[in-house]
Amino acid sequence: MSKTILITGAASGFGKIAAFELAKKGHKVIATGQVYPQVSDLIREAKEQGINLIVDKLDVTDSRDLAYIHKKYDIDILISNAGIMEGGPIAEQPIELIRSMFDVNVFGGLELAQGFIKKFIEQKKPGKIVFTTSMGGLWTVPYVAAYCASKHAMEAIAEGLKTELADFNIKIATCNPGVFGTGFNDRGVDSIFRWYNPETNFTPSSVFDGTAESLNHQLDPLSMAECIVNVALDDNSNFRNVHPKETEDFVKQLQVEAWTAKS
Repeated sequence: MSKTILITGAASGFGKIAAFELAKKGHKVIATGQVYPQVSDLIREAKEQGINLIVDKLDVTDSRDLAYIHKKYDIDILISNAGIMEGGPIAEQPIELIRSMFDVNVFGGLELAQGFIKKFIEQKKPGKIVFTTSMGGLWTVPYVAAYCASKHAMEAIAEGLKTELADFNIKIATCNPGVFGTGFNDRGVDSIFRWYNPETNFTPSSVFDGTAESLNHQLDPLSMAECIVNVALDDNSNFRNVHPKETEDFVKQLQVEAWTAKS
Protein backbone atom coordinates (compact mmCIF):
# COMPACT_ATOMS: atom_id res chain seq x y z
CA MET A 1 0.00 0.00 0.00
CA SER A 2 1.32 3.42 -0.96
CA LYS A 3 2.34 5.66 1.94
CA THR A 4 2.69 9.42 2.20
CA ILE A 5 6.17 10.09 3.56
CA LEU A 6 7.82 13.38 4.48
CA ILE A 7 11.61 13.52 4.65
CA THR A 8 13.65 16.39 6.07
CA GLY A 9 17.21 17.07 5.03
CA ALA A 10 16.47 15.62 1.60
CA ALA A 11 18.73 17.98 -0.32
CA SER A 12 21.71 15.64 -0.05
CA GLY A 13 23.09 12.48 1.47
CA PHE A 14 20.87 9.82 2.98
CA GLY A 15 17.77 11.99 2.77
CA LYS A 16 17.97 12.54 -0.97
CA ILE A 17 18.79 8.92 -1.76
CA ALA A 18 15.97 7.66 0.49
CA ALA A 19 13.48 10.14 -0.99
CA PHE A 20 14.26 9.03 -4.53
CA GLU A 21 14.17 5.33 -3.63
CA LEU A 22 10.82 5.64 -1.85
CA ALA A 23 9.33 7.57 -4.77
CA LYS A 24 10.57 4.90 -7.18
CA LYS A 25 8.68 2.34 -5.07
CA GLY A 26 5.46 4.24 -5.71
CA HIS A 27 5.12 6.14 -2.45
CA LYS A 28 4.01 9.76 -2.25
CA VAL A 29 7.15 11.49 -1.03
CA ILE A 30 7.48 15.05 0.22
CA ALA A 31 11.20 15.84 0.09
CA THR A 32 12.20 18.98 1.97
CA GLY A 33 15.24 21.21 1.87
CA GLN A 34 16.33 23.97 4.20
CA VAL A 35 16.56 26.76 1.58
CA TYR A 36 14.97 27.50 -1.77
CA PRO A 37 18.09 26.80 -3.89
CA GLN A 38 18.06 23.25 -2.51
CA VAL A 39 14.37 22.97 -3.40
CA SER A 40 15.12 24.08 -6.98
CA ASP A 41 17.96 21.58 -7.31
CA LEU A 42 15.79 18.74 -6.00
CA ILE A 43 12.97 19.58 -8.39
CA ARG A 44 15.38 19.66 -11.32
CA GLU A 45 17.13 16.42 -10.40
CA ALA A 46 13.87 14.54 -9.82
CA LYS A 47 12.58 15.73 -13.18
CA GLU A 48 15.78 14.66 -14.92
CA GLN A 49 15.46 11.18 -13.43
CA GLY A 50 11.74 10.92 -14.16
CA ILE A 51 10.89 10.64 -10.46
CA ASN A 52 7.53 11.87 -9.20
CA LEU A 53 8.43 13.87 -6.10
CA ILE A 54 6.83 16.69 -4.11
CA VAL A 55 9.50 19.14 -3.01
CA ASP A 56 9.03 21.85 -0.39
CA LYS A 57 11.05 24.18 1.80
CA LEU A 58 11.43 23.28 5.46
CA ASP A 59 13.92 24.81 7.85
CA VAL A 60 13.16 22.93 11.07
CA THR A 61 14.25 25.93 13.14
CA ASP A 62 11.78 28.27 11.38
CA SER A 63 8.42 28.41 13.18
CA ARG A 64 6.64 29.66 10.05
CA ASP A 65 7.99 26.77 7.99
CA LEU A 66 6.89 24.31 10.64
CA ALA A 67 3.38 25.77 10.89
CA TYR A 68 3.03 25.72 7.09
CA ILE A 69 4.21 22.12 6.73
CA HIS A 70 2.06 20.83 9.61
CA LYS A 71 -1.02 22.46 8.12
CA LYS A 72 -0.40 21.53 4.48
CA TYR A 73 0.47 17.85 4.68
CA ASP A 74 -1.21 14.76 6.06
CA ILE A 75 1.35 11.99 6.20
CA ASP A 76 1.76 8.37 7.25
CA ILE A 77 5.49 8.42 7.94
CA LEU A 78 7.95 11.13 8.99
CA ILE A 79 11.65 10.57 8.35
CA SER A 80 13.37 13.20 10.47
CA ASN A 81 16.76 13.35 8.83
CA ALA A 82 17.84 17.02 8.91
CA GLY A 83 20.97 17.66 10.95
CA ILE A 84 24.17 19.64 11.22
CA MET A 85 27.62 18.95 12.68
CA GLU A 86 29.99 21.48 14.23
CA GLY A 87 33.25 19.86 15.27
CA GLY A 88 35.91 20.80 17.77
CA PRO A 89 37.08 20.22 21.35
CA ILE A 90 34.06 20.77 23.55
CA ALA A 91 36.10 22.45 26.28
CA GLU A 92 36.75 25.34 23.88
CA GLN A 93 33.98 25.11 21.30
CA PRO A 94 31.94 28.34 21.11
CA ILE A 95 28.65 27.86 22.91
CA GLU A 96 26.67 29.46 20.09
CA LEU A 97 27.83 26.68 17.75
CA ILE A 98 26.73 24.02 20.21
CA ARG A 99 23.41 25.79 20.67
CA SER A 100 22.87 25.92 16.90
CA MET A 101 23.36 22.15 16.68
CA PHE A 102 20.79 21.55 19.39
CA ASP A 103 18.37 23.93 17.68
CA VAL A 104 18.47 21.84 14.50
CA ASN A 105 19.27 18.33 15.71
CA VAL A 106 17.09 18.31 18.84
CA PHE A 107 14.53 21.09 19.16
CA GLY A 108 13.75 21.36 15.45
CA GLY A 109 13.38 17.63 15.03
CA LEU A 110 11.23 17.34 18.15
CA GLU A 111 8.94 20.25 17.27
CA LEU A 112 8.39 18.85 13.78
CA ALA A 113 7.56 15.43 15.24
CA GLN A 114 5.21 16.91 17.86
CA GLY A 115 3.10 18.58 15.17
CA PHE A 116 2.61 15.39 13.20
CA ILE A 117 2.04 13.31 16.34
CA LYS A 118 -0.82 15.65 17.22
CA LYS A 119 -2.32 15.18 13.74
CA PHE A 120 -1.97 11.38 13.95
CA ILE A 121 -3.87 11.36 17.24
CA GLU A 122 -6.54 13.86 16.15
CA GLN A 123 -7.19 11.83 12.98
CA LYS A 124 -7.10 8.55 14.93
CA LYS A 125 -4.67 7.06 12.44
CA PRO A 126 -1.50 5.04 12.92
CA GLY A 127 1.77 6.72 12.11
CA LYS A 128 5.49 6.20 12.19
CA ILE A 129 8.44 8.49 12.87
CA VAL A 130 12.00 7.54 12.00
CA PHE A 131 14.80 9.68 13.42
CA THR A 132 18.19 9.61 11.74
CA THR A 133 20.50 9.87 14.73
CA SER A 134 24.07 8.55 14.62
CA MET A 135 26.43 5.99 16.02
CA GLY A 136 27.49 9.09 17.97
CA GLY A 137 24.11 8.95 19.69
CA LEU A 138 25.27 5.79 21.47
CA TRP A 139 28.88 6.70 22.27
CA THR A 140 30.97 9.86 22.26
CA VAL A 141 33.53 10.51 19.53
CA PRO A 142 36.37 12.82 20.63
CA TYR A 143 36.30 16.30 19.11
CA VAL A 144 32.68 15.95 18.02
CA ALA A 145 31.37 15.49 21.57
CA ALA A 146 28.82 18.31 21.30
CA TYR A 147 27.38 16.80 18.12
CA CYS A 148 27.22 13.43 19.86
CA ALA A 149 25.46 15.10 22.80
CA SER A 150 22.72 16.33 20.45
CA LYS A 151 22.30 12.84 19.07
CA HIS A 152 22.28 11.33 22.57
CA ALA A 153 19.42 13.73 23.30
CA MET A 154 17.48 12.55 20.26
CA GLU A 155 17.98 8.93 21.29
CA ALA A 156 16.42 9.72 24.68
CA ILE A 157 13.56 11.65 23.05
CA ALA A 158 12.89 8.83 20.60
CA GLU A 159 12.88 6.24 23.36
CA GLY A 160 10.50 8.34 25.42
CA LEU A 161 8.16 8.81 22.45
CA LYS A 162 8.22 5.07 21.73
CA THR A 163 6.92 4.27 25.20
CA GLU A 164 4.52 7.19 25.55
CA LEU A 165 2.90 6.73 22.13
CA ALA A 166 2.55 2.96 22.11
CA ASP A 167 -1.14 3.11 23.08
CA PHE A 168 -1.82 5.47 20.14
CA ASN A 169 -0.41 3.04 17.55
CA ILE A 170 2.39 5.43 16.62
CA LYS A 171 5.67 3.64 15.92
CA ILE A 172 9.07 5.22 16.62
CA ALA A 173 12.45 4.10 15.32
CA THR A 174 15.99 5.41 15.05
CA CYS A 175 18.57 4.82 12.34
CA ASN A 176 22.17 5.16 13.48
CA PRO A 177 24.67 5.53 10.63
CA GLY A 178 28.31 4.64 10.96
CA VAL A 179 30.87 6.62 8.96
CA PHE A 180 29.46 7.17 5.47
CA GLY A 181 30.75 9.33 2.66
CA THR A 182 27.94 11.84 2.21
CA GLY A 183 30.16 14.87 2.81
CA PHE A 184 28.51 15.44 6.20
CA ASN A 185 31.50 14.24 8.22
CA ASP A 186 33.94 16.17 6.01
CA ARG A 187 32.06 19.43 6.56
CA GLY A 188 31.93 18.75 10.28
CA VAL A 189 35.72 18.55 10.34
CA ASP A 190 36.03 21.65 8.16
CA SER A 191 33.88 23.58 10.63
CA ILE A 192 36.54 23.31 13.33
CA PHE A 193 38.95 25.52 11.46
CA ARG A 194 36.48 28.37 11.11
CA TRP A 195 37.14 29.23 14.76
CA TYR A 196 40.02 27.11 16.06
CA ASN A 197 43.40 28.89 16.23
CA PRO A 198 46.45 26.96 17.48
CA GLU A 199 47.99 30.24 18.65
CA THR A 200 45.12 31.09 20.99
CA ASN A 201 43.39 27.76 21.76
CA PHE A 202 44.97 25.44 24.32
CA THR A 203 44.04 22.23 22.47
CA PRO A 204 47.16 21.27 20.46
CA SER A 205 46.71 21.14 16.70
CA SER A 206 48.42 17.74 16.66
CA VAL A 207 45.20 16.10 17.87
CA PHE A 208 43.69 16.77 14.45
CA ASP A 209 46.55 15.09 12.57
CA GLY A 210 45.26 12.17 10.55
CA THR A 211 41.66 13.37 10.55
CA ALA A 212 41.61 13.91 6.80
CA GLU A 213 43.15 10.49 6.26
CA SER A 214 40.47 8.80 8.37
CA LEU A 215 37.79 10.34 6.15
CA ASN A 216 39.25 8.56 3.14
CA HIS A 217 37.72 5.28 4.34
CA GLN A 218 34.05 6.21 4.55
CA LEU A 219 31.34 3.87 3.34
CA ASP A 220 28.98 4.15 0.38
CA PRO A 221 25.86 5.98 1.65
CA LEU A 222 23.50 3.92 -0.55
CA SER A 223 23.35 1.04 1.93
CA MET A 224 22.48 3.40 4.80
CA ALA A 225 19.75 5.06 2.75
CA GLU A 226 18.35 1.60 1.98
CA CYS A 227 18.39 0.85 5.72
CA ILE A 228 16.35 4.02 6.38
CA VAL A 229 13.89 3.08 3.63
CA ASN A 230 13.47 -0.44 5.00
CA VAL A 231 12.98 0.75 8.58
CA ALA A 232 10.43 3.35 7.50
CA LEU A 233 8.33 0.84 5.57
CA ASP A 234 8.58 -2.06 8.04
CA ASP A 235 5.70 -2.02 10.54
CA ASN A 236 7.71 -4.37 12.76
CA SER A 237 11.16 -2.81 12.49
CA ASN A 238 13.53 -2.70 15.43
CA PHE A 239 13.45 0.48 17.46
CA ARG A 240 17.21 1.02 17.10
CA ASN A 241 18.96 0.31 13.80
CA VAL A 242 22.75 0.74 13.73
CA HIS A 243 24.30 0.23 10.30
CA PRO A 244 26.55 -1.40 9.23
CA LYS A 245 26.72 -4.48 11.46
CA GLU A 246 30.41 -3.85 12.18
CA THR A 247 29.50 -0.47 13.67
CA GLU A 248 26.74 -2.05 15.76
CA ASP A 249 29.20 -4.59 17.18
CA PHE A 250 31.77 -1.87 17.85
CA VAL A 251 29.28 0.34 19.70
CA LYS A 252 28.03 -2.57 21.80
CA GLN A 253 31.59 -3.42 22.83
CA LEU A 254 32.30 0.20 23.78
CA GLN A 255 29.16 0.28 25.91
CA VAL A 256 30.33 -2.82 27.78
CA GLU A 257 33.78 -1.32 28.33
CA ALA A 258 32.26 1.91 29.64
CA TRP A 259 31.25 0.14 32.85
CA THR A 260 34.87 -0.44 33.82
CA ALA A 261 36.39 2.76 32.40
CA LYS A 262 38.27 4.93 34.92
CA SER A 263 37.58 8.63 35.40
